Amino acid sequence: MTVYNIHEAKTHFSKLLLRVMSGEEVIIAKAGNPIARLLPLEKEVVAPRVPGIDKGKIFIKDNFDDLLPEFEV
Repeated sequence: MTVYNIHEAKTHFSKLLLRVMSGEEVIIAKAGNPIARLLPLEKEVVAPRVPGIDKGKIFIKDNFDDLLPEFEV
């Protein structure tokens, strides 16, 4: 974990991102007080989508488009 002040972080942002991409955690500080933390994103393992998985679970009633009673004239 390395601490950089805001000015350094702005000046060397792309270099900081390279460090983060390699797995390092970077702290950005203002007047010595930590205010932000840069971390590498963890890649999510997402199962492939299966079309039709909810088939038969959703029903739209025949009166779906009818006006609600409070809006009838």
